[in-house]
Amino acid sequence: MAGGSRAVERWRRAVAPHARPAPSPDPRESALLVIDMQRHFASLCGPIVGRVARAAAACRSVAVPVFFTQHGHADPAVDGGMLGRWWGELIVEGTDDHELLPELGIRDEDTIVPKRRYSAFHETDLDGLLRRCGVRDLAIAGVMTNLCVETSARDAFVRDYQVRVLMDATATVTDAMQEASLVNLAYGFAHVQTVDEWLHAWGISTESADR
Repeated sequence: MAGGSRAVERWRRAVAPHARPAPSPDPRESALLVIDMQRHFASLCGPIVGRVARAAAACRSVAVPVFFTQHGHADPAVDGGMLGRWWGELIVEGTDDHELLPELGIRDEDTIVPKRRYSAFHETDLDGLLRRCGVRDLAIAGVMTNLCVETSARDAFVRDYQVRVLMDATATVTDAMQEASLVNLAYGFAHVQTVDEWLHAWGISTESADR
């Protein structure tokens, strides 16, 4: 579920009692992490892909690094683990479902991080890549809000990153799941913001993505 302006306002009201003031981001210490915007999740990604692409383009304009995760398994029976037992089928590397959406406009300077579990940090080199770039402030977008986005945000938090979740650039299967995840993140792990709020804090102007 990806919301238009009414849904975003509803999520904002739900998050408000738990929200903490978000410090202004420093582009020199910031990065954008985009989770699993792949063909397998095309129906969820469709409503938010424009916002995600716009956020990524704005980041590049101020030399903020952009990281894209790509979930996939070489052999689900071997490397699927509990994820495979839970869902019964997984994204297989090299298939159409595994491909990142072309609408994202991924550039050569962006970094693609392969992953095999909900967290973007689990058995990947993401933490090292971020630290080598001097990143301390991590904004997260993508799918699914209550699974890979939330798990990655929790993992980033326990690694002492300042975490931001871009609520209008995340999506999951129902509005109830979306709101519950955003409230939980705001309570214990992340500053929950819109794309425009995040970028405007740097003085970057972006037209509204609610279309």
